Amino acid sequence: MAKKTVGGGAKKVLYTLQTVQRIGITRAAKALGAKNTCKACALGMGGQLGGMTDEQGTFPSVCNKSIQAQSTDIQPAIPPEIFAHSLDDLRELTPHELEHLGRLATPLHKTAGGAHYQPIVWDDAIALAAERLAQTDPSRSFFYSSGRSSNEAGFVFQLLARLYGTNNVNNCSYYCHQATSVALAGTIGTGTATVELDDLDKCDMIVVIGANPASNHPRFIYKLKECRERGGEVIIINPARESGLVKFAAPKSARSMLTGGSDIATCYVQPRVGEDLALFKGIAKALLARASEDRHFIGNHTQGFAAFHADTLATQWPDIVARCGVTQAQIEDLAERYARADSAVFAWGMGMTHHLHGVDNIEYIANLALLRGMLGRPGAGLLPLRGHSNVQGIGTIGVKPVLPDEVFDKLESAFGVSLSRAAGYDTMAAMQAAARGDIDAAVLLGGNLFAANPDRDWAEQALNKIGFKVSLTTTLNLSHINGVDDSEMLVLPVAARDEEWQSTTQESMFNFVRLSDGQITRHATVRPEVTILADLASALLPKCPVDFQTFKEHKSIRQWIAQIVPGMQQLADIDVARKEFHIAQRLMHEPEFKTADGFAHFKVRALPDEHGSEFILTTVRSEGQFNSIVYEEKDSYRNTDTRWCVMIGRDDMRRLGLTRHDTVTLRSATGEMAGLAVFPHDLAAGSLMAYYPEANALTDTRVDPRSRTPAFKSIPVEIIPEVAA
Repeated sequence: MAKKTVGGGAKKVLYTLQTVQRIGITRAAKALGAKNTCKACALGMGGQLGGMTDEQGTFPSVCNKSIQAQSTDIQPAIPPEIFAHSLDDLRELTPHELEHLGRLATPLHKTAGGAHYQPIVWDDAIALAAERLAQTDPSRSFFYSSGRSSNEAGFVFQLLARLYGTNNVNNCSYYCHQATSVALAGTIGTGTATVELDDLDKCDMIVVIGANPASNHPRFIYKLKECRERGGEVIIINPARESGLVKFAAPKSARSMLTGGSDIATCYVQPRVGEDLALFKGIAKALLARASEDRHFIGNHTQGFAAFHADTLATQWPDIVARCGVTQAQIEDLAERYARADSAVFAWGMGMTHHLHGVDNIEYIANLALLRGMLGRPGAGLLPLRGHSNVQGIGTIGVKPVLPDEVFDKLESAFGVSLSRAAGYDTMAAMQAAARGDIDAAVLLGGNLFAANPDRDWAEQALNKIGFKVSLTTTLNLSHINGVDDSEMLVLPVAARDEEWQSTTQESMFNFVRLSDGQITRHATVRPEVTILADLASALLPKCPVDFQTFKEHKSIRQWIAQIVPGMQQLADIDVARKEFHIAQRLMHEPEFKTADGFAHFKVRALPDEHGSEFILTTVRSEGQFNSIVYEEKDSYRNTDTRWCVMIGRDDMRRLGLTRHDTVTLRSATGEMAGLAVFPHDLAAGSLMAYYPEANALTDTRVDPRSRTPAFKSIPVEIIPEVAA
């Protein structure tokens, strides 16, 4: 009998040790020990309590993702000889190989139609960027940011764009948790988490939906483990049975390591891909049948319950079971467990948002929390599991196409300017405009926009139509070699977070703002993002009333943010007080909802149209991956030895006559992937998995109409077995 895979464990300890040895123990210790926020997920650690310490003071708080993130930053510079190779040569490299060429340490320029990047000096690079943008109608430009930049850089970035003349300002959240922001704004009046880290120690149930934190947020697993060990419930809702969510050998726990791992899930439910809404309606139906709703909370703090109640009762069990593939008995067991909980936290990932009905999914998670009064009190609430370390902060300080009038008013008053209030492009709208030939220039603050987009061929063609792109980055990625053949590209090397010349701040998924010291020197030729943006703004907008050179003092940026952005007042003197803080006015431990009428709102949504396809594919990240950055080609948790593969449920494999390492073609309405190795995985019937971003060849550009998020995780596909020659 094959040995069961367990998350964490000795292999992960050895992997960490090998990675540390590869990058150098002294350098690794300096990077991990410095007072800088972790560069990986937004769970957050580091800052003024120490590099491997969370806001609760827990030490060591470190995981593979932390080590992996450091490993790409602590690299020597890319050898100059690399740039003698053409784009075609570079395109032969895998994403893993490309990221590991080394750190970008000199500005690079590629002419329109050119086949090579050429090093360029800093002064010429800034002058060129300013010249190209000055030649561009601002309405035909867009500004895009990842979530790894600082609050300071993000604020300067969006201000530069708006003073330049465009609100086409967007960030990577439109392709990840925008459905969360839209849904929660309409239900409870805030788009962020309603819990802080301490609340995870006070709850007796954590429900994890459409996420795999064993791979993507490993330190969250410790909170699941602790909840279970104190007698609480850990409910996992995921089409795939992921080994690390069943058992996890926690490296910090000798007992966990010696006993073969700690049990994580008390209950594991596997709905079909894309059919979670039916499951949520079933849970609500079972709760109402038990009369387990909190009538006092509902009556005093919510609106819309009567319509929700009627719709839930009208939804029939046969329809629920047929759609989600979970039996009525299993759903009723879930409801019974939830009914027994005193304090529950609902956590979810992009398995909930990457659908054409992603907003509906999150609204129904909120409905389940409202049904039992699990909001506005300690130990209970909603927790979107965000990826990039500062993706929430980037949105908070204004890197988005639509700002509240209050913030626009304060920007204009503070800087003595008049700004356009026209709604800007979201990420997909900007890409669609590029595909039409309506975008002439793009400024990219980090990220990998090519890999982030659905429909690989369409994305490449759209990006290639943008006449000029400037990218601020630490390493080369797929966006620098795809969609650039006919366009001009400027790539500028930036300092990593712990290399910043001055302190910066970041916001965790718990609404907690940390201060990073920076100050580590690795490459003398890289520059901080704010320095680059300030110099670009000064060259581009010489008559602007805002003196961007003053922003090179990060303290001045924080003082403006504190004055302009609601809830950020404590940022003004954080560099002096060294006091990190939770953002004010966010919904936490009191049922004070920021909706127009002050009530939380139940939402009623119909079940989405069925795909009408036998197989639905969801794209996933591997254990050795963070967002689009691939650190390892193998996935030790899923036992795959190549990323060019598809994972299929064992029953479906038997029915199709497939065995491990057979090859198949996957075909969607958008494209196909041939020669995919087949691997068995414990999956709901009719559900398939393939790795992102490779599987972007199959995704299409349709989006959730409310969040504008593509359906990366529900793609109708056909499986075509390949016959060996």
